Amino acid sequence: MIMVGPGKSGEPTQSAARGEHAGHEGVSQESAGAPPEVPCSDQPLARRIEALVFAADRPLPDGRIADLLGIAGQAKVGAAIREAIDSLNAGYATAASAFRIEQVAGGRQVLTQPTFAPVVARLRGERQQARLTQPAIETLAIIAYRQPIQRSEIEAIRGVACGEVLRGLLERRLVRIAGRAEELGRPMLYGTTNEFLKVFGLGSLADLPQSRELKV
Repeated sequence: MIMVGPGKSGEPTQSAARGEHAGHEGVSQESAGAPPEVPCSDQPLARRIEALVFAADRPLPDGRIADLLGIAGQAKVGAAIREAIDSLNAGYATAASAFRIEQVAGGRQVLTQPTFAPVVARLRGERQQARLTQPAIETLAIIAYRQPIQRSEIEAIRGVACGEVLRGLLERRLVRIAGRAEELGRPMLYGTTNEFLKVFGLGSLADLPQSRELKV
């Protein structure tokens, strides 16, 4: 409350103004110094990470995991997350679980063990089960190893037109338009997507199998 003294035109006294200012400073300093909220802090780190990765519908990067857990500012948080996931995977292996946490498309995701691929494939439905044709696989391989790449370069390597194949890969979100070439006509450049990494179980493009360089 502001105290009004008997002075000029009812102006607040200096002591009252100073008190109010100090009060505001105290509130701002107190809130600024408050530690970030750490939800479920009574639970082990590994279990909190497990809950997040299980609930996510896409791969979660370690940085995002740290943000969601409220521990992003802590020292050596990246190492702590990696150790926690290693511990979880060791527990899954001991229990002969059908799944484990893997690094896919730059993030962490729960994946079933390869042994169970035939039964999981039945769950995915017709669209997911539809296999890539041989021309689509060849085109996708060229793009993966030579990206960013123009359509004309792909066709020069394969020796056939690939417009329909490219359209199909774009619709399945395995390929994206990565930009335009700095040459006459500014033709489009193609590259792979995070969906491509997820479908083929790759952490990044660096995990692609080594291959001899494709040449025109």
